Amino acid sequence: MSRARPAEADSRRHRAVTRKADRTAIVHRAVRVTTASCAGFYPFVYGADQPVPALYALFGPVALGMLSPIPGSGRQRAAVMLRALPVGLVLVTLGTVLAVDTWAAVLGMLVVGFAAVAGPRPAGAAPGLQLFYILACFPPYAPDTLGSRLAGLTLGVLLLAACEVFLLPAAPAVSYRESLTEAVATAGRAAAAAAAGESGDSADRLRATGRRLRLSRLPPAERPAGAGRSARALAQAGSAARRLLDQLAQLGATPSAGRDAEADAASADMLARVAAHCSSTAEALRTGRPPPRSAAPALDTAIQRFQALRVARAARPPGTAPPVPALRRQAEVLGTAESARILQTAVRVGLDGRRTAPIQPHALFWYADARTPYLWWRRLAGHMTLRSVLFQNAIRTALGLGAARLIAGSLDLSHGFWVLLAVLTLGRTTAGATWTAVRSALIGTLVGAVAAGTLLLVVGRHTDAYAAVLAPAMLAAFALGPLFGIAWAQALFTLVVSAAFAQIAPASWQLAEERILDVVTGSAIGLLCGLLAWPAGARREVRRTVSDLLQSCGPLITGTVRVQLATPPGTAPAPPTFPVVHRLRLAEAAYFQLRSEPGDASADPMDWHAALITANHVLLGAHWLPRFDLPPTGIPPDAAAWARTTAEQLARATDRIAALCADENREPGPPAPVAYHPPPGVRAFAPLPMLIDLEQWLSSLAAQLTHIESSVPPGK
Repeated sequence: MSRARPAEADSRRHRAVTRKADRTAIVHRAVRVTTASCAGFYPFVYGADQPVPALYALFGPVALGMLSPIPGSGRQRAAVMLRALPVGLVLVTLGTVLAVDTWAAVLGMLVVGFAAVAGPRPAGAAPGLQLFYILACFPPYAPDTLGSRLAGLTLGVLLLAACEVFLLPAAPAVSYRESLTEAVATAGRAAAAAAAGESGDSADRLRATGRRLRLSRLPPAERPAGAGRSARALAQAGSAARRLLDQLAQLGATPSAGRDAEADAASADMLARVAAHCSSTAEALRTGRPPPRSAAPALDTAIQRFQALRVARAARPPGTAPPVPALRRQAEVLGTAESARILQTAVRVGLDGRRTAPIQPHALFWYADARTPYLWWRRLAGHMTLRSVLFQNAIRTALGLGAARLIAGSLDLSHGFWVLLAVLTLGRTTAGATWTAVRSALIGTLVGAVAAGTLLLVVGRHTDAYAAVLAPAMLAAFALGPLFGIAWAQALFTLVVSAAFAQIAPASWQLAEERILDVVTGSAIGLLCGLLAWPAGARREVRRTVSDLLQSCGPLITGTVRVQLATPPGTAPAPPTFPVVHRLRLAEAAYFQLRSEPGDASADPMDWHAALITANHVLLGAHWLPRFDLPPTGIPPDAAAWARTTAEQLARATDRIAALCADENREPGPPAPVAYHPPPGVRAFAPLPMLIDLEQWLSSLAAQLTHIESSVPPGK
């Protein structure tokens, strides 16, 4: 108990520091957005007497600074905003042109509402870009004001970008490359210690270092989630680094060969090579210069020689053949070497960023020689399915915005863009979360409308009073809203828009009334879309996508074993891995959304993340085993029968677990253990290394599948 109390105290202090930092960041952001908005709005209104550019100069910073969750440091956010500006100008132009007709504007809204899947920073700007189109596509149809609109938007975004860099800028977080460098350096030290027979970092520390590379634990701005070549390569390098750290942790728990000096020496030499490659890879990450192209082939040659030595020694007479523990340890060493090779190759591709010649295995590095437009098209096409939660969210948003534009245009609402703004800001991925947001927003809007109506009624047309109110109201809205919730945000934002529009054109207390009507209309549309379009969010979709993923793993397991058993060796075609890769991406997206939705994720006993890890393990074996473990001759019939039977049993297990995941109405029951039996008479099998590696892969899959099946929740 005495040791738990300091830990709990440290945890409380950490949470307190985090909350303080979050509050400070919110206030600083409010200062930046308010400064940029007012710096563009006031000169246009009172200096140039130009209300149209003033409106766009005001809402440009609000759209990209407050309504768009662009992550990162000040410089990172400014860069995203500057890259988004040309797109915003195109959308304003498109909205201005399509405002000529309600149906034309609705069709444009459906297209704009379908946000692209482009990674955290670009996707964060999507709500702001949609707002630019929303502002421009409402009546009156005024193409003659296009120049003024573009000028106001340009000034507002440039002012915001400058404020992000120079006014209370957000400090940069630890970059992904820095985190990856630390992990790779740690792996290098662990490999060097293992090669020297010394005790290095503990297994727990190695695994903890690897877990820090999980995307869910990284700041959104630092996640390599883009569709480009560099982002894909660095993400693959992170996965390889995590796998390498796990393998080194497991290697530390495996006893050395002991009495087999030759096996120990070969393993130590290979681990020393792994340590050297990790050191050079970490240095490349520090300097930003890709490692030499000759490094990966050199390690690949060393791996081939190491495997050839294993096969040659295993073929010796029974009295002189290496013991099975030595072969098992060598199998683990071989796995670490392959992970180090993939890691260094991925880092080289990620730091270089240019197209390269095809890299083997091509199924792992297919993107290295692909054109950038194709990479983006593959990212988008991969999510053009109803099984993708990203596609579902895009459809929900597009339909909601399209319906809101149609209703606002048909009813000729005076400030109809507020209807779309409500749909855009209040929509959530689940119907329950949407209702919670709508309920709070309506309460806040009602309170804010009363305050705004009172202000308009008392002040009348004294614009200097509204000018004095606008800046403090904006600062309060943008600071207190995120701190205290949607009700506060809506109440204060209603006061902000009333004060702003009262300076642009004469306004009465009825402006507040229109605000209430528009927010209620938008809330109703957003809530209806939430009820009709995937109201459960990712909770059901994660079941379906994981079910599809596990179902696709079965044929890959049996296909990999079929390649291993082919006679003569190497004659069987490699099984396709694309179905598993495609379904893995969909399942990962559903899982990430599930973790972000309201509710206690720990209340769901299903270990969905374990299913993702298992699929990755299946893919790794499908690439790795045929690459290094094809036997020089056929294997004995009893060994082939064992491997084929075990693979079929595991494939049936994946199908059974997939059915359990997909069946939402099944009753809970005791899990059936995954059938697995170690190979009989393993010492008599030749060549032993291939069977040892295959047996370890299959036994690991059996253990993982047993764990997954035991955690499958009952249908809900």
